[in-house]
Amino acid sequence: MKIISAEFIKSAVWPPQYPPAALPEIAFVGRSNVGKSSLINTLVGRKTLAKTSNTPGRTQLINFFTINEKVSFVDLPGYGFAKVAQSVKKDWGDMIEAYLRERLSLCLVVFILDIRRDPSADDLSLRDWLDHYRIPYLYVLTKADKLSNNLAIAQKRSIERSLHVPAGNKLILFSAKTQKGKSDIWQFLEDHLRTLPG
Repeated sequence: MKIISAEFIKSAVWPPQYPPAALPEIAFVGRSNVGKSSLINTLVGRKTLAKTSNTPGRTQLINFFTINEKVSFVDLPGYGFAKVAQSVKKDWGDMIEAYLRERLSLCLVVFILDIRRDPSADDLSLRDWLDHYRIPYLYVLTKADKLSNNLAIAQKRSIERSLHVPAGNKLILFSAKTQKGKSDIWQFLEDHLRTLPG
């Protein structure tokens, strides 16, 4: 997709604060420091559209962006950061689940995992939520440049086994540094958007 415009719309915590659901929404979700903001910025060719940070847990709000006035990207807070209080973890979980459960314009989740780490209990919980609410999702394995090609392939297979990924489902390897996987992700997103009614 050729990016003509990419704009930040607003931040929100709970459904009454969300912007009007005028466009199909693609949400980006994963554990803290997995590279969600870098992935969004790379996809739209902007360095600072989504705020990046080296501090895990920095994104504590749901951030809405409009791309080409045709689709919304939604950056959900990262989960599973060990150094925050249990009450904060619960709030983040409740915030993510409320969005997944109630946002009718949500059409796809980009489920982001760091290729160097095995899926956590939080990752498995998120997968179960998505399956429960019947929300389609695409797995993207970030930071692929950190491993050799052979190691990346082996780790991808290991993650597929941990997540019980059905044969034929796609896991896309991605690197914000080398832009590996960018065109594959866009191809998937555009193909998916074409299947939506209306």
